[in-house]
Amino acid sequence: MEAVSADEFTVEAVERALQQLYYDPDMDKKNVAQKWLTQAQASPQAWHFCWALLRTDKVPEIQFFGASTLHAKISRHWSDLPPGQLDSLRSQLIAQVGQFASGPKMVLTRLCVALASLVLHVLPETWPTAVPDLLRAFQTGESVTEAGGQAQCLALLELLAVLPEELQSSSIPASRRSQLRSALAVDWSSVCSLLQQLLQRPDAPSPVRERVLRCVSSWLTLDIALKDSEGLLESCFALLKESELFDTAVETIVSIISQPDCQRFADSLLKVVPQVLGLQEQLKKAVQDGDMETSHGICRIAVALGETHCRTLLEQVDHWQGFQALVSMIMSCTGTPGHYPVDETSSSLTLTFWYTLQDDITSLDAERQTLYLQIYRPVYFQLVDVLLQKACFPRDEDYAAWSADDKEQFRTYRVDISDTLMYVYELLGPELLRNLYDKLGSLLTDTTHPSSWQDIEALLFGFQSIAETVDVSYSDVIPGLIGLIPLITANNVQLAETIMFTIGSLAEWLADHSLMLASVLPVVLHGLSNPDLSVACVSALKRICRECRHDLHLHANDIMAVSQAVLVKDIHKSPQCMWIMQALGFLLLALPRDEILGKLLSLVTPHIQQLEKLANEPPSSANKLPIVHILGLLSNLFSTFDLNKQSERLEVMRPVQTQPHNDNPVVVVLQQAFPLIQTIVSKWLNEPEVVEAVCAVFEKSLKTLLRDFAPLVTQLCELIGQMFGAYPQASALDLTRQLVHIFGCEKDLFSPIIALLELITNITMSIFHLGSRDHPDVVESFMQLHTQVLRRKADLYLSDHLDIKAVFYCGILSFKCPETPTLKATCLLFTELISHCEDIPAVREVLQEDGKLLLQTLLEAIGGQSPRSLAEHFAEVLFSVSRNCPSMLSVWLREALLPPGFPSSHLTTEHKEHFCQQILREQVSKRRMKDIVKEFALLSRGLQGTEYAANY
Repeated sequence: MEAVSADEFTVEAVERALQQLYYDPDMDKKNVAQKWLTQAQASPQAWHFCWALLRTDKVPEIQFFGASTLHAKISRHWSDLPPGQLDSLRSQLIAQVGQFASGPKMVLTRLCVALASLVLHVLPETWPTAVPDLLRAFQTGESVTEAGGQAQCLALLELLAVLPEELQSSSIPASRRSQLRSALAVDWSSVCSLLQQLLQRPDAPSPVRERVLRCVSSWLTLDIALKDSEGLLESCFALLKESELFDTAVETIVSIISQPDCQRFADSLLKVVPQVLGLQEQLKKAVQDGDMETSHGICRIAVALGETHCRTLLEQVDHWQGFQALVSMIMSCTGTPGHYPVDETSSSLTLTFWYTLQDDITSLDAERQTLYLQIYRPVYFQLVDVLLQKACFPRDEDYAAWSADDKEQFRTYRVDISDTLMYVYELLGPELLRNLYDKLGSLLTDTTHPSSWQDIEALLFGFQSIAETVDVSYSDVIPGLIGLIPLITANNVQLAETIMFTIGSLAEWLADHSLMLASVLPVVLHGLSNPDLSVACVSALKRICRECRHDLHLHANDIMAVSQAVLVKDIHKSPQCMWIMQALGFLLLALPRDEILGKLLSLVTPHIQQLEKLANEPPSSANKLPIVHILGLLSNLFSTFDLNKQSERLEVMRPVQTQPHNDNPVVVVLQQAFPLIQTIVSKWLNEPEVVEAVCAVFEKSLKTLLRDFAPLVTQLCELIGQMFGAYPQASALDLTRQLVHIFGCEKDLFSPIIALLELITNITMSIFHLGSRDHPDVVESFMQLHTQVLRRKADLYLSDHLDIKAVFYCGILSFKCPETPTLKATCLLFTELISHCEDIPAVREVLQEDGKLLLQTLLEAIGGQSPRSLAEHFAEVLFSVSRNCPSMLSVWLREALLPPGFPSSHLTTEHKEHFCQQILREQVSKRRMKDIVKEFALLSRGLQGTEYAANY
């Protein structure tokens, strides 16, 4: 379809366009038709052709477009309505809704939406009786059991349902929306009366009653008071007996009682409680019959009432028994028989209620809190029993038949139970641990009634849930628990895992009770050789080595031997191997100084030998992963081997003069391994994963060795230069930044660091010349590196060979990058760079030459090129310019803003002048500068005064 003039928006032309849109296989032609039809809907002729499209002899697609056009004209082009046409439009619309009452449904719904939009335009000033008039117009007197009467009734209900929905979805100013909500709420009594009559009619067909329920949910968005819906709510409860309406009735009831405003009507809420309690027999039968949908729905209702209005119901002290009965009902939902999610899905709905009840009880005044704690402490002990029962694993054969999705849902469910138990501990305190301990002791010592592994695992799970986050150091049952653990026969993976997690959760306690390590450490070391226990066992070992390292000297040989054996045998996956090395780093750190190097060498030598063997082989995909893995083992070992922290601890314990760490064991190992690492780098220069792994070894070492790393700095600078020259990578830049941070002020190491910085800057310049778009991570790290240089050792910029102008122009180009982290890093660089315009001549020179370019680039970014969320970061740069170069800023800013339409066509000359004055005045408050830049960003995008701006 070719472009047409406005006078060609005829019925025939519209039908041809619709034919093309719906049936032409050519997508380009469809798009042209779509664009033309949008123009047609916006034209004045649309007020006329829409009625012709709704004629009964048209196909539904054309009728639907006619109805959609009516809605578009009323909702978006109301001001185009010809004068004096309102009454005619209203009458025609009502007639059309009546005509399409029997369908097609899509046309009827669109006409109802159009009529709803009309009502919202004229209510309450022009048509104050709109809702009552519409109720009368569609109540013909025919019985809803007859076809005609039912169709008219359904049409009216459709109209009533979409009326509040249209209010919610329309772009209406907040004040007008509030006025309309109040006007519609006034008519709720008459609407409610009709809806209740229809629900209570025994002969009303199910489609009518289902539409009534949808209508109720829609009107609830108008903040209808609960006291004005009591009768209707009662009717909804009655519908829960009818299976075909059950789900819709549940949704409606939950919507009604979940309204927060209901709390103002305590008397009405108290009337709801017995109605909910009256569902218990139906709930019980549903559970017995395995009817998960019904039990789930009733549980939703009980939880909605209890959770939303817990505080209000607690405050009705005279009615405490009714609320207690509701709590008991929710408890029965929590304890629904069967395993979640295979046998039931209701119990998970209740967990947040127990948080709410606990919070509300503990926030009451002292008198009522005492009363309710007497009532509900026993309830919470019962809850713990119920939750642990629900956390039990099913029988082995049943669990084996579960799908992977069911197992994952059950795992998540147990995490939720764990969180709930931890929270409940705040209410019940140490008595809860005593309770769990007594039950576990009974299970393990009762020889007459052998216990299942599931019951033992659940009790340990309870202990672990609490110990994971709560300080149990004062509990008198933990020693007994530690003593019971070796008595457990862990012949099941789930039970063994929970034992390991429990031991791990007690690591801090064990650090204060080191004699107990001998009881549990053998359990962990024994499990280390089982790949099925990998995550749990390695996690427990790492936590023990971290927390108890100062007490592990007697156990060090055993831990080292078992760990080295499992590492050599490749029992664990790579992440768990990394954890083991971290654990061994903690362990080695706490050994006597004269033992560390020998133990460290015995640990790393097999891996270095393997690495040497791989390095001598030709590079291939088969040996890349092992190389990366071994380098990862070394970096993880060095990441926790922090001899400096260990020395600090020794100084606190016995303040004696400590010797400099000239013989740091990690330095010795790295010096020995350096030639090997150089060989690997030379062969794998173009392989990012290997280079990144090499950089990680040195970065982790740097962070723990700090100045002890000094003997390796010169060699490392040369290696980084080699790596970055061959294949520029962010990891090499990040490693350089770490070097600058630690050794930037060391005169002896100034020369290799400045040489590396010059090399990296020159190489990165070439990346920018070729196009930096493919290397956003390198650009970001380059900005961060130079920011670190300026902060740590700005004197490096006094070097004749370091091109500060190149850094400046790279920064300018970085402002064109779309990545938010890169833009943030660039802003930080310029903020720091500008602050040195007085003490670094090269910075002052480049700003004098191209400060205007910086301002233009900044304004372009603020004006729309970059995300609005970055306005604050751009403001930081402007603030730095204002503080450090105020005289130059005045000239740059006005010159930059001089071109018309820059940085945005939304800005007037007055806007720009006002912005200049504000910026030039602001040299004190960074917060005020941010507000000025935000406002300018909104103006540039034409968003000032919008709802978005109000929330910005």
